[in-house]
Amino acid sequence: MTEKVLMKGNEAIAEAAIQAGCRFFFGYPITPQTEVAAYMARRMPKVDGLYLQAESEIAAINMVIGASAAGRRVMTSSSSPGIALKSEGLSYLAGCDLPAVIINIQRGGPGLGGIQPSQADYFHATRSTGHGDFHLIVLAPGSVQEMVDLTHAAFDLADRHRMTAMILADGILGQMMEPVSLSKPDAADLPPKDWATTGTGGARPHNIVNSLFLQPEELERTNLERYDRYARIETHETRYEAFMLSDAEIVIAAYGACARIAKNAILAARSRGIRAGLLRPITLWPFPKKAFAAAADTARAFVTVEMSMGQMIEDVELAIRCRRPVALCKRVGGMVPTPEEILAKIEEIAGGVR
Repeated sequence: MTEKVLMKGNEAIAEAAIQAGCRFFFGYPITPQTEVAAYMARRMPKVDGLYLQAESEIAAINMVIGASAAGRRVMTSSSSPGIALKSEGLSYLAGCDLPAVIINIQRGGPGLGGIQPSQADYFHATRSTGHGDFHLIVLAPGSVQEMVDLTHAAFDLADRHRMTAMILADGILGQMMEPVSLSKPDAADLPPKDWATTGTGGARPHNIVNSLFLQPEELERTNLERYDRYARIETHETRYEAFMLSDAEIVIAAYGACARIAKNAILAARSRGIRAGLLRPITLWPFPKKAFAAAADTARAFVTVEMSMGQMIEDVELAIRCRRPVALCKRVGGMVPTPEEILAKIEEIAGGVR
């Protein structure tokens, strides 16, 4: 049996990144993700890595661009307002087709908001991380163990598809402690980084890493190729968890900490004779549309549980093409939905659909 250690979510992410070969970390402190940077500050010198606290979030993301262009595994982390500041750099990463891993331990907003748990960055992560036509791969862990596993996966996905991968978690997961296995997965079969700017030594033509395309035909061709790549990612990389879903009349859609809370409500609903189940997106982008469409074939209603005013609910409605009613159970401002609140919503919906 693999030995487990008790770790805080933020620190587990940092150690997993080091295991994955990350040797460059650029960041700036902001609650509730500061432990990621603090852990990197302690550990990076011990593995011949570089930790640098930048003068701002904007500086940090531009350092990420430089390290990635040189072909190195690199990561930065922040929390909601900090990620907003990094948005321009995220767009440049996409325009240059550079792999990197971004950690967003969300807090409430808009603006400085509050430091309590939130899921209010769903739109920002999946819709508008920066200017231009592009997506990130967005992974939403539901436990500290998944924070480890998905960090490993994020580096491989970023390198395999030459794009940025984001871990989108809330402050609960970042701050909670759980036993985790830090066993390193087998090395993935990844393409060589023959595009990196590592110096030629006269052995090959110069590599150019650039996001500027003044010729419209060239920019169109580049964007079309990128969207072909996104389509392949949607086909092969979509992830989700199904919990008591096979006979569910009412499907709860939730991710992150909300999904953990929803499971308790589902068990309580089952004890009262209501067939409820959970469909948890693990990839928020690409969203598991086919899984939701299949659930709509048999379910009678959906409930999304979110720590936002209702953002993921739009993807659920799109995925099922509005064939079933979709209700929202929400808390905002750092408040967390309780199992009792979710159960009450399930019972309300069950009364209506029977």
